[in-house]
Amino acid sequence: MFRRIWALFKARNLEFLRDRSSVAWNIMFPILVIVGFSVIFSDDRQILYKVGIISEKPGAITSSDPQLDRFMKMKYMDFIPFSSVELAQHKLLHHRIDLMINPFNETYRTSKTSPKGYIAERLLISSAVVPSTDLKKETITGVEVPYIEWLFPGILGMNMMFSALFGVGYVVVNYRKNGVLKRMSVTPLHPWEFLTSQILSRMYLLILTTTIVFIACKIIYGFQVRGSYLTLALVFVLGGFSMISLALVVASRSGSEEFAGGILNLITWPMMFLSEVWFSLEGTSPWVQTVSRIFPLTQMIDAARQIMNDGAGIEDVRSHIMILGAMSLTFLVTGSLLFKWQKK
Repeated sequence: MFRRIWALFKARNLEFLRDRSSVAWNIMFPILVIVGFSVIFSDDRQILYKVGIISEKPGAITSSDPQLDRFMKMKYMDFIPFSSVELAQHKLLHHRIDLMINPFNETYRTSKTSPKGYIAERLLISSAVVPSTDLKKETITGVEVPYIEWLFPGILGMNMMFSALFGVGYVVVNYRKNGVLKRMSVTPLHPWEFLTSQILSRMYLLILTTTIVFIACKIIYGFQVRGSYLTLALVFVLGGFSMISLALVVASRSGSEEFAGGILNLITWPMMFLSEVWFSLEGTSPWVQTVSRIFPLTQMIDAARQIMNDGAGIEDVRSHIMILGAMSLTFLVTGSLLFKWQKK
C-alpha cells in the first residue's frame, strides 16, 4: 500500500518538476507581483481613499466642523464610522483605512507608511475654511505595518490557491480524460491511495515553492514575522490542504477540462477578490464581508496577517485554524465519496 502511494507521489512530483515553465511560474509570479506593488505603491497615484471617523452613533456620522463637512463632500472618498479610537487606529495601522478623524477633539491621525494616507491628509488640509481652525494632527501610537508587508501574506495565499486548485483539479480531470485513471482502475490501487498521493504531492510542492518565495522576498525586502514561524507554517499547511481538498471535489467526476476550468475560475476569482488579497473590504456592505468568511483563502490570509503583522499566537488564530480544519475535512470526505475512476 505504502509503496503504491510512494510511487504515485514520486511520479506526480517528477511530472511537475520536469515542466520547468510551471515550476518557474509558481516561483516567479508572486515575486513579480510583490516587486510590482512595491513600485506602484511607492508613488501617490491613488483614486479611492477610506477615511475612518469617530462617531457616537453606530453606523452614523455627524459633524458640525466646517472643514470636515467640506472634506466629506469630496468625491471618491469612503467615510466609515467607528465607535472607538482604538478600533479605528488598529484599522489605520493595518492599511484598512487611510485616515482617521476624531471630530470630538478636532484631531486626525494618519500612517507614515501609507501613500494613500498622505494624499488623504493633504485633501483634508485643503478643506480648511480658515487655516487657524484646522483639525490638528495627532501622533499615532502602535507599530505601523508597511503596505507591502500587509500585502505579502495575501500574495503567498493567492499563489497557493492557484497552485492547489489548478495543480490538482486540472491534473486529475486530465488523467480521467486521457484514460490514465481508467488504466489505474484495473490495478490493485485503491481510490483513497490515489487521492492520498495527489494530496501529499501537491502539499509537498506547495510548501517547497511557498518556502522559496517566502525566503526570497524576505531577503529582498526584509519582511518581519512578529509571531511564531511554526504557527505561520501550520496556517499555510492547513490553508493549502483545504484548497487541495476543494480541488478534489471539483475533479471528483468531471471528464471535461473546459468544464473543470470554468468551475475552478468560478471559485478562484471571487475568492481572490473577496479574501482581501489586494485591498481591504473595510466599508463594504456587511453581507459582502460575511460571504468572504466562507472562503478558505480568507481564513488563511487573515490568520497569516495576524501572525506576521501583529505577532499573534496560536490562541489568537485558533478560530481560523479550526475553520480551516473543518473545511479540509468536509471537502476531503465529499471529494472521496464522489470520486470515480471514469466519467459516467
